[in-house]
Amino acid sequence: MKTKKKWGFIFLLIALSLTTVFLLTGGKTSEKNEKTTLRLMLDWYPNAVHTFIYVAQEKGYFAEEGLDVVIEMPSDVNDPLRLAAAGKVDLAINYQNQLILSKEEGIPVKGIYSIVQKPLGELMVKQESGIHRPKDLMGKTVGLGTSMVPEAIVRAMVEKDGGDPEQVHFIDVGYDLIPALATDRVDALMGAYINHEQLLLEKEGYRITTILKEDYAVPNDLELIFVAGESTITKKQADLKKFLRAVTKGQQDVVANPTSSLQILLDHQNKESALDPTIEQQSLAKLLPLMGDTASPFGTQKKEQYQEVIDWMRQVGILSSDLNANDVFVQLNLE
Repeated sequence: MKTKKKWGFIFLLIALSLTTVFLLTGGKTSEKNEKTTLRLMLDWYPNAVHTFIYVAQEKGYFAEEGLDVVIEMPSDVNDPLRLAAAGKVDLAINYQNQLILSKEEGIPVKGIYSIVQKPLGELMVKQESGIHRPKDLMGKTVGLGTSMVPEAIVRAMVEKDGGDPEQVHFIDVGYDLIPALATDRVDALMGAYINHEQLLLEKEGYRITTILKEDYAVPNDLELIFVAGESTITKKQADLKKFLRAVTKGQQDVVANPTSSLQILLDHQNKESALDPTIEQQSLAKLLPLMGDTASPFGTQKKEQYQEVIDWMRQVGILSSDLNANDVFVQLNLE
Protein backbone atom coordinates (compact mmCIF):
# COMPACT_ATOMS: atom_id res chain seq x y z
CA MET A 1 0.00 0.00 0.00
CA LYS A 2 2.83 2.35 0.88
CA THR A 3 4.55 1.57 -2.45
CA LYS A 4 1.42 2.54 -4.41
CA LYS A 5 1.16 5.81 -2.46
CA LYS A 6 4.85 6.50 -3.09
CA TRP A 7 4.54 6.04 -6.86
CA GLY A 8 1.31 8.02 -6.92
CA PHE A 9 3.11 10.90 -5.19
CA ILE A 10 5.99 10.73 -7.71
CA PHE A 11 3.61 10.81 -10.69
CA LEU A 12 1.85 13.79 -9.14
CA LEU A 13 5.16 15.67 -8.80
CA ILE A 14 6.03 14.92 -12.44
CA ALA A 15 2.63 16.15 -13.64
CA LEU A 16 2.95 19.33 -11.57
CA SER A 17 6.45 19.95 -12.93
CA LEU A 18 5.33 19.59 -16.54
CA THR A 19 2.39 21.88 -15.91
CA THR A 20 4.67 24.50 -14.34
CA VAL A 21 7.06 24.39 -17.32
CA PHE A 22 4.16 24.79 -19.76
CA LEU A 23 2.74 27.74 -17.84
CA LEU A 24 6.12 29.46 -17.52
CA THR A 25 6.81 29.13 -21.24
CA GLY A 26 3.28 30.05 -22.16
CA GLY A 27 3.16 26.99 -24.36
CA LYS A 28 5.70 28.63 -26.66
CA THR A 29 7.42 25.37 -27.48
CA SER A 30 4.40 24.14 -29.43
CA GLU A 31 2.92 27.48 -30.50
CA LYS A 32 5.96 29.52 -31.45
CA ASN A 33 5.90 28.62 -35.12
CA GLU A 34 2.15 28.49 -35.56
CA LYS A 35 0.78 31.03 -38.04
CA THR A 36 -2.59 31.78 -39.51
CA THR A 37 -2.69 30.95 -43.22
CA LEU A 38 -4.30 33.46 -45.56
CA ARG A 39 -4.77 32.76 -49.26
CA LEU A 40 -4.39 35.72 -51.65
CA MET A 41 -5.33 35.56 -55.32
CA LEU A 42 -3.71 38.11 -57.63
CA ASP A 43 -5.55 39.72 -60.53
CA TRP A 44 -2.92 38.51 -63.01
CA TYR A 45 0.58 37.07 -63.07
CA PRO A 46 3.09 38.83 -60.75
CA ASN A 47 4.24 42.18 -62.14
CA ALA A 48 5.38 45.60 -60.91
CA VAL A 49 2.08 46.52 -59.24
CA HIS A 50 2.45 43.52 -56.91
CA THR A 51 5.95 44.44 -55.74
CA PHE A 52 4.83 45.51 -52.26
CA ILE A 53 3.26 42.10 -51.61
CA TYR A 54 6.45 40.21 -52.37
CA VAL A 55 8.48 42.70 -50.33
CA ALA A 56 6.18 42.11 -47.35
CA GLN A 57 6.65 38.38 -47.77
CA GLU A 58 10.43 38.49 -48.34
CA LYS A 59 11.12 40.84 -45.42
CA GLY A 60 8.99 38.89 -42.98
CA TYR A 61 6.25 41.47 -42.44
CA PHE A 62 3.56 38.82 -42.78
CA ALA A 63 5.42 36.57 -40.36
CA GLU A 64 5.70 39.44 -37.86
CA GLU A 65 1.92 39.64 -37.91
CA GLY A 66 1.63 35.89 -37.36
CA LEU A 67 0.55 35.19 -40.92
CA ASP A 68 1.54 32.69 -43.57
CA VAL A 69 0.34 34.21 -46.86
CA VAL A 70 -0.07 31.91 -49.83
CA ILE A 71 -0.04 33.85 -53.12
CA GLU A 72 -1.97 32.38 -56.03
CA MET A 73 -2.58 33.39 -59.64
CA PRO A 74 -5.96 33.12 -61.35
CA SER A 75 -6.53 30.73 -64.23
CA ASP A 76 -9.45 32.90 -65.34
CA VAL A 77 -10.13 36.63 -64.87
CA ASN A 78 -13.39 35.80 -63.11
CA ASP A 79 -11.69 33.61 -60.52
CA PRO A 80 -10.61 36.22 -57.93
CA LEU A 81 -14.06 37.61 -57.08
CA ARG A 82 -15.82 34.27 -57.39
CA LEU A 83 -13.35 32.43 -55.15
CA ALA A 84 -13.25 35.27 -52.60
CA ALA A 85 -17.04 35.24 -52.41
CA ALA A 86 -17.03 31.49 -51.82
CA GLY A 87 -14.32 31.73 -49.17
CA LYS A 88 -11.94 29.61 -51.26
CA VAL A 89 -9.42 32.47 -50.96
CA ASP A 90 -9.32 35.02 -48.17
CA LEU A 91 -8.36 38.00 -50.28
CA ALA A 92 -8.26 38.85 -53.96
CA ILE A 93 -7.09 41.73 -56.10
CA ASN A 94 -9.63 43.12 -58.51
CA TYR A 95 -11.00 46.23 -60.18
CA GLN A 96 -13.46 48.64 -58.61
CA ASN A 97 -15.77 48.69 -61.64
CA GLN A 98 -15.83 44.90 -61.76
CA LEU A 99 -16.53 44.73 -58.03
CA ILE A 100 -19.56 47.00 -58.43
CA LEU A 101 -20.91 44.95 -61.34
CA SER A 102 -20.43 41.77 -59.33
CA LYS A 103 -22.31 43.20 -56.38
CA GLU A 104 -25.28 43.93 -58.64
CA GLU A 105 -25.23 40.25 -59.57
CA GLY A 106 -25.44 39.38 -55.88
CA ILE A 107 -21.87 38.19 -55.40
CA PRO A 108 -21.07 38.75 -51.68
CA VAL A 109 -17.73 40.58 -51.81
CA LYS A 110 -16.56 44.02 -50.71
CA GLY A 111 -13.56 46.25 -51.30
CA ILE A 112 -11.39 46.62 -48.20
CA TYR A 113 -8.24 48.55 -49.29
CA SER A 114 -7.09 50.44 -52.36
CA ILE A 115 -3.94 49.55 -54.27
CA VAL A 116 -3.94 51.86 -57.32
CA GLN A 117 -6.07 54.92 -56.69
CA LYS A 118 -6.16 56.27 -60.24
CA PRO A 119 -7.17 54.74 -63.58
CA LEU A 120 -4.55 52.85 -65.55
CA GLY A 121 -6.77 51.95 -68.49
CA GLU A 122 -6.98 55.00 -70.74
CA LEU A 123 -7.87 55.77 -74.35
CA MET A 124 -4.77 55.17 -76.49
CA VAL A 125 -4.05 56.14 -80.09
CA LYS A 126 -1.00 56.37 -82.29
CA GLN A 127 0.32 59.93 -82.43
CA GLU A 128 0.02 59.99 -86.24
CA SER A 129 -3.61 58.85 -86.16
CA GLY A 130 -5.04 62.35 -86.27
CA ILE A 131 -7.11 61.57 -83.18
CA HIS A 132 -6.54 64.30 -80.63
CA ARG A 133 -9.77 64.27 -78.64
CA PRO A 134 -12.75 61.96 -78.12
CA LYS A 135 -15.01 63.40 -80.85
CA ASP A 136 -12.27 62.60 -83.38
CA LEU A 137 -13.25 58.95 -82.88
CA MET A 138 -16.39 59.43 -84.97
CA GLY A 139 -16.08 57.15 -87.99
CA LYS A 140 -13.18 55.33 -86.32
CA THR A 141 -12.86 51.88 -84.72
CA VAL A 142 -12.08 51.42 -81.05
CA GLY A 143 -10.75 48.10 -79.74
CA LEU A 144 -12.09 46.97 -76.37
CA GLY A 145 -11.22 44.33 -73.84
CA THR A 146 -13.79 41.90 -72.50
CA SER A 147 -15.67 44.18 -70.07
CA MET A 148 -18.72 46.27 -70.94
CA VAL A 149 -17.32 49.26 -69.04
CA PRO A 150 -14.73 50.47 -71.64
CA GLU A 151 -17.37 50.97 -74.33
CA ALA A 152 -19.55 52.98 -71.96
CA ILE A 153 -16.52 55.12 -71.07
CA VAL A 154 -15.73 55.91 -74.72
CA ARG A 155 -19.36 56.73 -75.49
CA ALA A 156 -19.51 59.09 -72.51
CA MET A 157 -16.24 60.78 -73.51
CA VAL A 158 -17.35 61.32 -77.10
CA GLU A 159 -20.72 62.72 -76.02
CA LYS A 160 -19.10 65.03 -73.45
CA ASP A 161 -16.79 66.30 -76.21
CA GLY A 162 -19.75 67.19 -78.41
CA GLY A 163 -19.54 64.17 -80.71
CA ASP A 164 -22.00 61.42 -81.61
CA PRO A 165 -21.07 58.12 -79.95
CA GLU A 166 -23.34 56.25 -82.41
CA GLN A 167 -20.80 57.05 -85.11
CA VAL A 168 -18.01 55.24 -83.28
CA HIS A 169 -17.39 51.59 -84.16
CA PHE A 170 -16.44 49.12 -81.43
CA ILE A 171 -14.89 45.67 -81.66
CA ASP A 172 -13.93 43.24 -78.93
CA VAL A 173 -10.23 42.42 -79.28
CA GLY A 174 -10.01 40.45 -76.02
CA TYR A 175 -6.43 40.28 -74.84
CA ASP A 176 -4.98 41.13 -78.27
CA LEU A 177 -4.84 44.83 -77.46
CA ILE A 178 -1.26 45.40 -78.56
CA PRO A 179 -1.41 43.69 -81.98
CA ALA A 180 -4.83 45.24 -82.69
CA LEU A 181 -3.39 48.77 -82.52
CA ALA A 182 0.04 47.90 -83.90
CA THR A 183 -1.45 46.42 -87.08
CA ASP A 184 -4.08 49.16 -87.45
CA ARG A 185 -6.92 46.74 -87.00
CA VAL A 186 -8.28 49.44 -84.71
CA ASP A 187 -7.70 53.19 -84.54
CA ALA A 188 -7.76 53.36 -80.75
CA LEU A 189 -7.78 51.21 -77.64
CA MET A 190 -9.80 51.61 -74.48
CA GLY A 191 -8.75 49.49 -71.54
CA ALA A 192 -5.08 49.17 -72.41
CA TYR A 193 -2.87 50.06 -69.45
CA ILE A 194 -0.49 53.00 -69.36
CA ASN A 195 1.94 50.92 -67.29
CA HIS A 196 1.86 47.86 -69.55
CA GLU A 197 0.47 47.95 -73.10
CA GLN A 198 1.59 51.54 -73.66
CA LEU A 199 5.14 50.74 -72.55
CA LEU A 200 5.31 47.62 -74.71
CA LEU A 201 3.98 49.47 -77.77
CA GLU A 202 6.51 52.25 -77.26
CA LYS A 203 9.28 49.70 -76.88
CA GLU A 204 8.34 48.42 -80.34
CA GLY A 205 8.74 51.94 -81.72
CA TYR A 206 5.12 53.13 -81.77
CA ARG A 207 4.46 56.65 -80.53
CA ILE A 208 1.41 56.54 -78.28
CA THR A 209 -0.87 59.32 -77.07
CA THR A 210 -3.27 58.80 -74.16
CA ILE A 211 -6.52 60.73 -73.82
CA LEU A 212 -7.58 60.78 -70.19
CA LYS A 213 -11.17 59.84 -69.44
CA GLU A 214 -11.06 61.98 -66.28
CA ASP A 215 -10.80 65.04 -68.56
CA TYR A 216 -14.22 64.21 -70.01
CA ALA A 217 -16.39 63.84 -66.90
CA VAL A 218 -15.78 60.12 -66.34
CA PRO A 219 -15.21 59.73 -62.59
CA ASN A 220 -11.93 58.49 -61.23
CA ASP A 221 -12.05 54.79 -60.43
CA LEU A 222 -9.78 52.83 -58.14
CA GLU A 223 -7.96 50.67 -60.66
CA LEU A 224 -7.01 47.90 -58.24
CA ILE A 225 -8.29 47.07 -54.78
CA PHE A 226 -8.11 44.27 -52.26
CA VAL A 227 -11.46 42.53 -51.94
CA ALA A 228 -12.73 39.87 -49.56
CA GLY A 229 -15.87 37.83 -49.19
CA GLU A 230 -18.41 39.27 -46.78
CA SER A 231 -18.23 36.13 -44.65
CA THR A 232 -14.43 36.40 -44.48
CA ILE A 233 -14.67 40.06 -43.46
CA THR A 234 -16.92 39.05 -40.58
CA LYS A 235 -15.01 35.98 -39.44
CA LYS A 236 -11.40 36.98 -40.12
CA GLN A 237 -11.37 40.75 -39.76
CA ALA A 238 -8.47 40.74 -37.31
CA ASP A 239 -6.35 38.67 -39.70
CA LEU A 240 -7.28 40.88 -42.65
CA LYS A 241 -6.09 43.91 -40.68
CA LYS A 242 -2.79 42.15 -39.95
CA PHE A 243 -2.38 41.47 -43.66
CA LEU A 244 -3.10 45.09 -44.59
CA ARG A 245 -0.63 46.39 -42.00
CA ALA A 246 2.05 44.12 -43.45
CA VAL A 247 1.48 45.11 -47.08
CA THR A 248 1.43 48.79 -46.10
CA LYS A 249 4.91 48.33 -44.63
CA GLY A 250 5.88 46.59 -47.84
CA GLN A 251 4.67 49.54 -49.91
CA GLN A 252 6.60 51.96 -47.70
CA ASP A 253 9.75 49.99 -48.52
CA VAL A 254 8.95 50.08 -52.24
CA VAL A 255 8.55 53.86 -52.15
CA ALA A 256 11.83 54.25 -50.24
CA ASN A 257 13.82 51.72 -52.29
CA PRO A 258 12.10 51.01 -55.63
CA THR A 259 15.06 49.39 -57.37
CA SER A 260 15.91 46.83 -54.69
CA SER A 261 12.21 46.21 -54.03
CA LEU A 262 11.55 45.50 -57.70
CA GLN A 263 14.39 43.00 -57.69
CA ILE A 264 12.53 41.04 -55.01
CA LEU A 265 9.54 40.84 -57.35
CA LEU A 266 11.75 39.78 -60.28
CA ASP A 267 13.23 37.04 -58.11
CA HIS A 268 9.70 35.70 -57.59
CA GLN A 269 8.33 36.18 -61.09
CA ASN A 270 6.29 33.48 -62.73
CA LYS A 271 8.65 31.59 -65.05
CA GLU A 272 5.88 30.99 -67.58
CA SER A 273 5.22 34.74 -67.78
CA ALA A 274 8.75 36.11 -67.68
CA LEU A 275 9.05 39.84 -67.05
CA ASP A 276 11.11 42.41 -68.92
CA PRO A 277 13.07 44.15 -66.11
CA THR A 278 13.23 47.46 -68.02
CA ILE A 279 9.49 47.48 -68.69
CA GLU A 280 8.73 46.62 -65.06
CA GLN A 281 11.05 49.38 -63.86
CA GLN A 282 9.21 51.89 -66.08
CA SER A 283 5.89 50.46 -64.95
CA LEU A 284 6.73 50.86 -61.27
CA ALA A 285 7.78 54.48 -61.89
CA LYS A 286 4.35 55.16 -63.40
CA LEU A 287 2.52 53.27 -60.66
CA LEU A 288 4.02 54.69 -57.49
CA PRO A 289 2.49 58.20 -57.77
CA LEU A 290 -0.90 56.57 -58.41
CA MET A 291 -0.76 54.24 -55.40
CA GLY A 292 -0.96 56.92 -52.73
CA ASP A 293 0.45 60.23 -51.58
CA THR A 294 0.38 62.47 -48.52
CA ALA A 295 -3.19 63.60 -49.14
CA SER A 296 -4.46 60.11 -49.94
CA PRO A 297 -2.15 57.46 -48.43
CA PHE A 298 -1.81 53.95 -49.77
CA GLY A 299 -4.95 51.96 -49.01
CA THR A 300 -7.31 54.93 -48.89
CA GLN A 301 -10.95 54.31 -49.75
CA LYS A 302 -13.60 57.03 -49.66
CA LYS A 303 -17.34 56.54 -49.56
CA GLU A 304 -17.88 59.58 -51.79
CA GLN A 305 -15.59 58.19 -54.49
CA TYR A 306 -17.37 54.83 -54.51
CA GLN A 307 -20.75 56.55 -54.70
CA GLU A 308 -19.64 58.78 -57.57
CA VAL A 309 -18.58 55.76 -59.63
CA ILE A 310 -21.80 53.90 -58.81
CA ASP A 311 -23.93 56.91 -59.77
CA TRP A 312 -22.08 57.31 -63.07
CA MET A 313 -22.44 53.62 -63.92
CA ARG A 314 -26.18 53.89 -63.27
CA GLN A 315 -26.39 57.07 -65.33
CA VAL A 316 -24.83 55.47 -68.41
CA GLY A 317 -26.95 52.35 -68.09
CA ILE A 318 -24.38 49.85 -66.83
CA LEU A 319 -26.15 49.48 -63.49
CA SER A 320 -29.86 49.13 -62.96
CA SER A 321 -30.08 48.39 -59.23
CA ASP A 322 -30.12 50.78 -56.26
CA LEU A 323 -26.66 49.85 -54.99
CA ASN A 324 -24.89 52.35 -52.78
CA ALA A 325 -21.32 52.71 -51.56
CA ASN A 326 -21.92 50.87 -48.29
CA ASP A 327 -22.98 47.81 -50.27
CA VAL A 328 -19.62 47.46 -51.99
CA PHE A 329 -16.91 48.54 -49.57
CA VAL A 330 -15.97 48.48 -45.91
CA GLN A 331 -13.52 50.68 -44.07
CA LEU A 332 -11.21 48.66 -41.83
CA ASN A 333 -9.47 50.60 -39.09
CA LEU A 334 -5.90 49.31 -38.91
CA GLU A 335 -5.02 51.03 -35.64
